[in-house]
Amino acid sequence: MNRPGHTQPPSRSPYITRAGYAALQAEQQAIWTRRREVVKALAAAAAEGDRSENAEYIYRKKELREIDRRIRYLQQRMPGLKVVSVPPDNLSQVFFAAWVTLEDGSGEARRYRIVGPDEHHLNAAYISVDSPLARALMARRVDDTVEVLTPGGRVVYRVMAVAYEQ
Repeated sequence: MNRPGHTQPPSRSPYITRAGYAALQAEQQAIWTRRREVVKALAAAAAEGDRSENAEYIYRKKELREIDRRIRYLQQRMPGLKVVSVPPDNLSQVFFAAWVTLEDGSGEARRYRIVGPDEHHLNAAYISVDSPLARALMARRVDDTVEVLTPGGRVVYRVMAVAYEQ
C-alpha cells in the first residue's frame, strides 16, 4: 500500500490487472480509515492552544493534506481504469499482464510482469506497461531480441519465456 500523500506522476495507460485494482480499492478504504484517525488527532492538537507553535498540529495538518491529495488522485484515476482480466488470444506473444523471462548479454535471466502504471510498485518484478522495456517487449515472442536504451547505456535482451498467470 502507498504511503498517504504518495503522489504519482500522471499515468498514461489506463490498464490495470484485477489484483492491482483490488490493491487500489484496499488502499482507498485504508486511507479513509487513516484520515478519520488523523482528523481526530488534529482536533486534539488544535485544542491545545496556540497553533502557530504547536508541532503536533502542524504535523497533522500536513499529514491530512497528503492524505487528501492521495484520495483525490484515487477518486479521479480509478473510474477511468480498465481492468484486464482475460489473457490475449495469442499466448505466445508479449502483451499486458504477461510474465516475461529475459536473458541479458551476460546470460543472467530475470522475470518481469508487465502491469499498469498504478501497480508496478507493488512487486519488484513488476514493470509498468509505459516503461521503455515493456514498450520494447510488446508483441515479441520467445527467442526475439529487444534493445532498450537505459541510463547506463544500450542493453540487449533475449526473450526466454512468455506466460500468462492470474
